[in-house]
Amino acid sequence: MSAPCDAGDVGKDVSADFEYAEAMMERSVLCTGRTALAALVAWCCLASAAWAQSGPAAPAPDAAAAAGKAAAPQTQRKPLSLRQVKLTEKAKKYYVAAWGVDKLKVSYTSSGNLIRFSYRVADPERAKLLADKKATPYLLGQRSRALLHVPVMDKVGQLRQAATPQAGLEYWMVFSNKGNLIKPGDRVNVMIGTFHADGLVVEGS
Repeated sequence: MSAPCDAGDVGKDVSADFEYAEAMMERSVLCTGRTALAALVAWCCLASAAWAQSGPAAPAPDAAAAAGKAAAPQTQRKPLSLRQVKLTEKAKKYYVAAWGVDKLKVSYTSSGNLIRFSYRVADPERAKLLADKKATPYLLGQRSRALLHVPVMDKVGQLRQAATPQAGLEYWMVFSNKGNLIKPGDRVNVMIGTFHADGLVVEGS
């Protein structure tokens, strides 16, 4: 039969157990805190190293392209010179072969009230239509869409040469440009019956 326990001894044992348990808990908390702190420090170091190696983030392609366009100097277009819009060799050959004329020219008079159309006869037989009084001439502005006519003067008639064409000679007609609807640099179409000359450039006076 075991010896009876003293109440004081039991109290001491319980107190010792509580003290031991508290110490273990404090130790556990301390260890956990240190572990968490160490993990946080390690994560920060790894993140810093990764950022240093990767460098600053590259701009998005769209943003980079937009920045490049903004930085690029804008080139200004040179004004179109009237000397740069002459008839091509192919067009010249066409007018000679089809209508017997060359050196087609549209001019703006000094007053601006008249537009002069001239041509040189290369083949009189083919060029007869341009001198035919029954064929009404028109001049159409591609920009303004204005349709000009050859004015008719008293005792003179139409302001155009309608003589029998002769090879090597230049002939002309003028169109009324009242209101200055056609300007130098404009492209125009000249129509005389079935004859069409499209896209001729009006030259300055």
